Amino acid sequence: MAIKPPQLLPGDTIGIVTLGSPLEASVINEGIKTLEGLGFNVITGSSVYVENGFLAGTPQERAADFMRMVENDAVKLILPSRGGVGVAGILPYLNFSVIRSNPKLVSGYSDITVLLNAIYEYANVITLHSLLLLDFNLNTPVYNYNQFFGATSVRTVPWQINNPPELQLISKVPGNVTGPIVGGNLTSFSDTLGTSFEVNTAGKILLLEETHEPINTVYRYLNRLRLAGKFNDCIGIIMGECTNCAPAYGVTYAQLIDEFLVPLGKPLMTNFASGHGTYKAAVPIGATVNLNTQNLTITVMESTVRP
Repeated sequence: MAIKPPQLLPGDTIGIVTLGSPLEASVINEGIKTLEGLGFNVITGSSVYVENGFLAGTPQERAADFMRMVENDAVKLILPSRGGVGVAGILPYLNFSVIRSNPKLVSGYSDITVLLNAIYEYANVITLHSLLLLDFNLNTPVYNYNQFFGATSVRTVPWQINNPPELQLISKVPGNVTGPIVGGNLTSFSDTLGTSFEVNTAGKILLLEETHEPINTVYRYLNRLRLAGKFNDCIGIIMGECTNCAPAYGVTYAQLIDEFLVPLGKPLMTNFASGHGTYKAAVPIGATVNLNTQNLTITVMESTVRP
């Protein structure tokens, strides 16, 4: 069973880091102001405001920022400002033994998902596929906040991850499986294949989502995962939205799922609110989850935080 990080409570300290691409200072400041307004203390890493082309500092600098937050006893949540690109570059410079000894809540999506899954795989600590700093603003749906703060404080079990009422889950292949959940952004996982940090799907439920990619490119990434054996190893599949993904050669995202994933025969649920969509469910990476595609339920079978 994976290690549970301490729960997040009002008055706790949140450490802000930028681990991939830079983010505009105005967006960072708005997020910090929002968190402070919610009653949290906020500290920032040295690379938070750095802009070095499409990266916020060197991999070593960004990794050092993250590790300083890990080793800071006051910090309860490490919250990246955004994803973008380059997060995989910090992984060789992280000390997973130290992360395991100092479990912290780490939240994010997009390129941050390679970090979330690496922490679970190499430090055995549950992480959270949920909000980034840029999501803490006046336009964020209440659903997103409810999901985030529920997952960072709930210790009772079991509990369900529900879509918002206006976004219905869809069952594509019936089944009922239970196992740890891993996953996140398809592009980011594709980039790690063939490295020591590729996602481990053996015996796992696999969550995937994507954004701003034409469907023929989505096919390319899915096929890379298939060739790498990731769909053979997993026990079930949850497909999130593909936001702003244009059809290619007349093929839509839904059609690609029907033609590519349904024939695999694994329990398959689609239209899950996660990642880059407007609505963002909070998914505890590494927690044991029951996926019942017949009842259209995703049930977390264990608490994901501790007192």
